[in-house]
Amino acid sequence: MGHRLLVFYGSYRVDRMGIRLADYIVAGLRARGDEVELIDAKAVGLPMLDRMYKEYPKGEAPPAMQALAEKIRQADGFVFVTGEYNWGMQPGLKNLTDHFLEEWFWRPAAIASYSAGRFSGVRAATAWHGTLGEMGMVVISSVLAAGPIAQTLDAEAAPIGDGGKALARAFPRFADDLAWWVEAAKAQRDRRKPPY
Repeated sequence: MGHRLLVFYGSYRVDRMGIRLADYIVAGLRARGDEVELIDAKAVGLPMLDRMYKEYPKGEAPPAMQALAEKIRQADGFVFVTGEYNWGMQPGLKNLTDHFLEEWFWRPAAIASYSAGRFSGVRAATAWHGTLGEMGMVVISSVLAAGPIAQTLDAEAAPIGDGGKALARAFPRFADDLAWWVEAAKAQRDRRKPPY
């Protein structure tokens, strides 16, 4: 039986290239038998953070926030697909994640990064690692990095060139590591209720 996974993507730009990497990961995980949903921050459209989900009285959170909170709680694990903006995180993805906290706890997260340049978004991935850990997730050690994104995946999210070959070689290890941590976290939650 597959795992329930959410893939988060956060660019709000008009000509979004990183969606190629998000689509590639969704397709790859589905091919392995997982139940995967892409959560596009732009499509969800949460406002700039004013109140976290937990700060609303029960039943009074905006409908999009309520629906996403439920999806996060039901997921077995997460993949965060992040671009690099001036050595840092995408604000759209960070804003979306900051609306929640306890909903993320005790599940693993994986990071996939991209950029238009040769560093493939790795500086953003490094920043996300500490942030996701602080938000109660175990971050797996395997990271996918695609860049330059336009020379790694075509418009249909198919690998191209040397970058695409490297991405295709790295993906199985990335997915295997995520699956291992998903299964470990499930087993531990079944064995012992989380402490708080």
